[in-house]
Amino acid sequence: MCQSGASNATSNLSLFSRAVDGGITGPSWFPPLPSLSLSLSLPLSPSHLLLISLFTFNYFCVWARRANMDSLGLCILLMLLCFQWTTAPAAEEITWTYTGLVGQTEWSEYFPDCAGNAQSPVEVVTTQTKYDPSLLPLTPLGYSQHGNKPFAMYNNGHTAVIELPEWMGLGGLPWLYTAVQMHLHWGSGGPSHGGGEHTVNGMSADAELHVVHYNSELYPNMSKAMTQSDGLAVLGILIVTGEETNLAFNNILNYLGRIRHADQKVFIPAFDVQTLLPEDLGRYFRYNGSLTTPPCHQSVTWTLFNERIQISPAQLLKLETILYSSKAEGPDRMLLQDNYRTTQPLNHRVVFASFSAESGRELTSGEVTAIVIGVMCGCVGLSVIIRFIVKTIRFFTLLHRESVVLYL
Repeated sequence: MCQSGASNATSNLSLFSRAVDGGITGPSWFPPLPSLSLSLSLPLSPSHLLLISLFTFNYFCVWARRANMDSLGLCILLMLLCFQWTTAPAAEEITWTYTGLVGQTEWSEYFPDCAGNAQSPVEVVTTQTKYDPSLLPLTPLGYSQHGNKPFAMYNNGHTAVIELPEWMGLGGLPWLYTAVQMHLHWGSGGPSHGGGEHTVNGMSADAELHVVHYNSELYPNMSKAMTQSDGLAVLGILIVTGEETNLAFNNILNYLGRIRHADQKVFIPAFDVQTLLPEDLGRYFRYNGSLTTPPCHQSVTWTLFNERIQISPAQLLKLETILYSSKAEGPDRMLLQDNYRTTQPLNHRVVFASFSAESGRELTSGEVTAIVIGVMCGCVGLSVIIRFIVKTIRFFTLLHRESVVLYL
């Protein structure tokens, strides 16, 4: 009897295997078998998996009953079914996007931390920040000592990532942080259409640069640090467009054409990374937040500089139109655009500032130019008025003298 059961089970297993592979069609009553590879090709949330599992369980019970499958064969079939669902991809393997099936509104279904109460980016309202005099200017360590070894830059399907050497770090924080990489976020509509992640007083920058560091005093590597509350420190640099070309950014932009598609990698000449940063490293906002992409771990000490840096419209166009999120050329390839997360609730967090609100905000170059022109025009106007007054006084003085002479 055991031998007969094993034989039937083997037969049923063979039938099941061939059915899954699409090798048999069965008799006329045999329904088409649903593809069990669905869970491996589509990202499914736990709730979706439960519904599909219940449906498939019922389907196979009907199939087994019609096929006169014995209990042992049914057990083997159900075990294979369970194995199929348990081999569904882990959250880290899911291909997330900014829009679509696994867009940012769905991230929390697959990456629970994305629904946390300390997420990034955030809206910074300068009048609601708290001045903290203990926040001293940050000190980039080794940023200008790039050495002769080229930097690796690659397209990961979400952004362009530039790997940084381990001797680069960040001082001015409670621990020493070692640089890991930097990457960019941008939009799609050109200047003044948004693309940065953090916003200040409701205004979004055209792009945003992030320089990522991990706490190398407490943790051995980035993977361990990124899950700890004090594990990461990220510099956020807001990028706007101006008239002049930013030569420092050409060190990155000139090589984007060599990593047009996902998983492509290129080695670029090393350069002075500090030239990408604002000149004023002493005026910034500080808050505790998260990674702005999955898995959204709430492990980041954020530093958002108050001073913006400028690139030209042509440079922004390069950033927005060269890279693709797909791995190879094809009719379905899509430009890598709008790779920024929307701002998240502060949830009672405090955004600190290294400068007081009364000290005013940093002026842009356009505002400085306008002020200079205004002052110059004011000076010219004032000199004309003074000259007119002087001439008028002289005229009346001479007139008075002549009248006195005539009187005498």
